[in-house]
This record gives sequence, structure tokens and C-alpha cells, in this order.
Amino acid sequence: MSEVHDFGVAPVTCHSFDKDRNGIALSLNDSNVKIYKKAGGKWQETDTLSEHGQRVTSIDWAPISNRIVTCSADRNAFVWMLEGGKWKQVLVIPRINRAATFVRWSPKENKFAVGSGSRLIAICYYDVENNWWVSRHIKKPIRSTVTCLDWHPNNVLLAAGSTDFKCRVFSAYQKEVDEKPGPCSWGTKMPFGALMAEFSTGLGGWVHCVSFSPSGDKVAWVGHDSTVSVVDATKGNELTIIKESFLPFMGITWITENSLVAAGYDCNPMLFSFTSGKITLVGQLDQSQKKESGQLSAMKRFQDIDKKATATDTSTDLRTQHQNTITQISIHTGTKANASKIATSGVDGNLIIWDLKSLEKSIQGLKIS
Repeated sequence: MSEVHDFGVAPVTCHSFDKDRNGIALSLNDSNVKIYKKAGGKWQETDTLSEHGQRVTSIDWAPISNRIVTCSADRNAFVWMLEGGKWKQVLVIPRINRAATFVRWSPKENKFAVGSGSRLIAICYYDVENNWWVSRHIKKPIRSTVTCLDWHPNNVLLAAGSTDFKCRVFSAYQKEVDEKPGPCSWGTKMPFGALMAEFSTGLGGWVHCVSFSPSGDKVAWVGHDSTVSVVDATKGNELTIIKESFLPFMGITWITENSLVAAGYDCNPMLFSFTSGKITLVGQLDQSQKKESGQLSAMKRFQDIDKKATATDTSTDLRTQHQNTITQISIHTGTKANASKIATSGVDGNLIIWDLKSLEKSIQGLKIS
């Protein structure tokens, strides 16, 4: 049902897989990007990308072009290309004066977006003449650090979350590389930098992660106010929010047009459905030790009395496979329209691959639709 891969004691702050899922690039909370290849079910380190001067904050491995883009608190971004078995970096000029916080390739991989503490988004595209990546900025009306980004399937629209508690949808149309976009549910005219929509839960939580649905008609985000929010552009940008007893989520992704998985401080990925304008918590994916936690067996009770002079379980281990906050969630197998496996990485140094189809069969009442 799940594969647990241990990368040591340092937090896995960000990760990204290659197209075949036999390679992974990740950062262990420092200035390096580690490249691993899968061999016999285990990950073996093959390379280290060490050009960044401060902590790497985000990584994205492009499936078609096989290029890796990274960004860092050192205010830089690099595009890495595999040449002769070695990774070579290409200069990026993001023109930001604060930390770069998040980076993502566009669906067509002809540009990428970099969020930053400079209260702007840098849209970067390749300049053939100078052999570097240049940028244009989206600034207004962003009022604080951009924390997360996600591209619309049309390669033009971009969702952004920030610490000013807002989720926004911008146009990142770049005439040098893009064809003129046609109308969609978010609007008809899309000049560069146009604000197509802006939303807030009104509860004052930093936005940690945003995700467009497979069709691009819906956008979902999670914030530090412990909410999951969805906006449906086909229904007049109707905002739906769910807030229950769960802790804040750090990541969210669609796995079908009507299903989402979110994960964060609860250390347990949770499945939500969005149907008929309502968000519903379907269940938790990690059921590993839930049965055992209900009551202590007689043998366990006597063992605790013998070891600890108490019949109470005083272990500090969590009853989940992740033993600390989940920092990122990504699609492993399939697409947002029909994902069969997802991956989560966390502060505990683990990366876990969850088989959604097996979980659906084994967890009573769990239905992915």
C-alpha cells in the first residue's frame, strides 16, 4: 500500500521525480540538490548539484525536456541540463532581491515561474542569443511573499498563494514563446500580468499550496488557518471552504477532477471530495497503526509495567508512517486526472509513495472518484 524511503535525519524540504520515476532530485534542508537513481528498490545517490549558496527551497524536474530547475534562498535560480552524463547549469536572471521560494515549469516547458520574497513572480523564458533565461515580473497586487504556484493546463494562467492570505490567478502570457490564448472559464482577455481572480478565506492564514484541477476550471488551496478551499470558475468563482479539527496542511493536489489529497502537520495524507459545491473529508490514507492504538493488548500492558512501571503507552512515536510534518505532496504515477500513486516527503527525512488503488480496496469506506 505504501513504500517508505529513508533519506536520513535531515528534513526533505522539496523533491521532484523524473519522467520514468527512476530518478529523484531532492534537497535535505541545505544548499545542495541530491540526485538519486532507483536500483533494486533502493535509491542510490548519483550526483550533487552544488551551485546554490543558501538553502534550496524548490525543485521541478521537467518530464519532456529532462531539465531540472531549482531555486534558493540565495535569490538565484538555475536550469540544469544533462550533457555527457553530467549536469550543467544555465544562468537564470530572475532579478529579485529577496529569497526565491518556489519554482514550477509550465506544462509546455517553454517557461517557468519563480515566486519570491520580493512580492513578485518572475516568469522566465529562454533567450537563445545570450544562452540564458530572462524574466518578466508580475507584481501587482501582491503584497507579501509568494509561497506557492501552479500552472493552468493552457500554459498561460498561473495560480499563486502568498503570505498576504490571498490566492490569485494571473495571466503569464508571454508573446515571445506563447500562442495567443483562447477564452476559458477564468476570462477572455489575458495580457501579461492581468489579475484574473483573487480569493481569501477571511480567516487570516498564509497560503501554503495551490493546485489547479485537471480541467483547469477549479483551483484549490490550503492555508495555515487549517482550511481547504476550492473555487469553481464555471460557477461564478464560487468559493467553498472546509475547516474541521485537522491541523494546517502544507501541500495539496488533485488526483481526479473531483478528488484531492492534502497533507501537512497531521503527518497523515487526507482524501477530500468536491462534489455539488461541497468539500467532504473522505478519510485518512495512513491507517498503519490505528487498530493497535485503540487498546493495549494484555501482553503489551504487562511489558509496559515491566519496562516503564506504567500500563500507559508513553512512546513518542506517532501512529503514522511519517513521524513529522509532511512538507510536500506530488503525483507519482498518473496525472491529476487519474492518479494511481502519490508521493509525500517530510521533516522526518522520509519519502513515502502511496498506492491509492490498493488503499481504496483496503480502507473501508475510502472511495476515490
